[in-house]
Amino acid sequence: MTLWHSVLLGTALIVFGFSVYMGLGQYLSYSIHRTLAEEGRSISENVLVDRVRRGDDYVVRETKENYAPEIKGLFIRITRPDGSVLYRSDAPRDGSFNPAQVGQPPSGGTETFRAETNGRSGKMLVHSMRYVTQDGQVLLVETGTSYRAVQSTLHGLLLTLLVGMPIVVGISVLGSYLMMRKALRPVDDITRRAEQITSRNLSERLPTIDTGDEIERLSQSLNRMIGRLDDAFQHINRFSADVSHELRTPLTILRGELEGIAQHRVQPEQMEMIGSALEETDRLTRIVDHLLEISRLDAGEGSGEAKVLDLGELVTSTAEQLHLLVDEKEIALRYKIALGVEVEGSESQLQEVIVNLLDNAIKYTAPHGWIDLSVEAAGEFAVLEIADSGTGISAEALPHVFERFYRADKARSRASGGTGLGLAIVKSICTAHEAEISVSSIKDTGTCFKITFRRHFRSDETRERKSVPLVAESRVPPSNATSDPKISALETS
Repeated sequence: MTLWHSVLLGTALIVFGFSVYMGLGQYLSYSIHRTLAEEGRSISENVLVDRVRRGDDYVVRETKENYAPEIKGLFIRITRPDGSVLYRSDAPRDGSFNPAQVGQPPSGGTETFRAETNGRSGKMLVHSMRYVTQDGQVLLVETGTSYRAVQSTLHGLLLTLLVGMPIVVGISVLGSYLMMRKALRPVDDITRRAEQITSRNLSERLPTIDTGDEIERLSQSLNRMIGRLDDAFQHINRFSADVSHELRTPLTILRGELEGIAQHRVQPEQMEMIGSALEETDRLTRIVDHLLEISRLDAGEGSGEAKVLDLGELVTSTAEQLHLLVDEKEIALRYKIALGVEVEGSESQLQEVIVNLLDNAIKYTAPHGWIDLSVEAAGEFAVLEIADSGTGISAEALPHVFERFYRADKARSRASGGTGLGLAIVKSICTAHEAEISVSSIKDTGTCFKITFRRHFRSDETRERKSVPLVAESRVPPSNATSDPKISALETS
């Protein structure tokens, strides 16, 4: 905006300066023409009118005394009908022109103007008029002056414009920038606060500046919109939580009744139907539990108090709890854990994140594959990566993996007991801990989940502290497992 203001102001000043320069030049030229014509008529009417009665000496004397051409820088020449000069002024004191070099006027015409090149000024204007005396003689009266004064005035104006316009533009631009910056500071505050408002802190409001202008009305309108969004989100969260809570009781009753029926003697085909119903009841129960957990997370209700945790120790201990699943598929579980990388959060929720991601990695990694667990410090951040050599995720499905009930392979997910809510819970927990989670994958090559936490530093630590990595060996080193601890074909984000 300041740039556009500068361009518009500069253009306006250039047009204004050009107009003033041309207008002043025309006005000064018109003034010279008028002054010379008036001087010629004054000499004719006041001096030459008495020439017949008083003689030529009177004309010469009166012209010198009354018009002082040398002092005023005027050229005056009076020529008789035979071409002889009755009077010619001497050179002006400023030396702007040489009277002896003034040429003869064109023949014919009662009153004319002509421009000549003369002396140091380079240009002068001469006015010629014919006057008929009382005895019938026609005298030629010429008055002239140099353009030096006009040129000096225009040159001074041009110099003033060339020097003054950049200064005026600079001061105007600086003032405009300061004024716009002051005027737009509330907009910056509103923008900064708006960027910080998410679905988890819709109770916050944008700052309102009591200016009485459009900015105040805009901030008030945005606050009212955020209030409506807050009410809508709370209504949705309450609805999800209430529905999930209300469904738990009938599902529990249904499971109990099915189990009671199964305890009686029933036909084998009926037992198979009851078993299938129990499986679906268990799946519905898990879905309800997950929905209730997501609703609580969205509402900001944590399942545990936040405390300082060693992320490497938490990852290692959680992974050890799943060793039976790893051993069953003979998967090489490899560690690259940096000790002393601490974060602040709920131990149970972070453990749930690790379990969900590691369970997915085990589920979709073929036997004799590998899973890498990595924890490292990156300045003020702690980075957790879980990579595998599994089936990977297609490029089309990758942007949707954190959406609720989304399944890249719906048939496989249902067969494996998945609800499509595990990664949504992981995303909600990471958001609650102000952590960023991302995923990268190559189909039929592998997948890598990366979570970036903000590190916790104790009072006796410095932010430049270097952690010492601890690398553990694989629990089951299969013969055909890859020995390279890095994922060569997987680009982590």
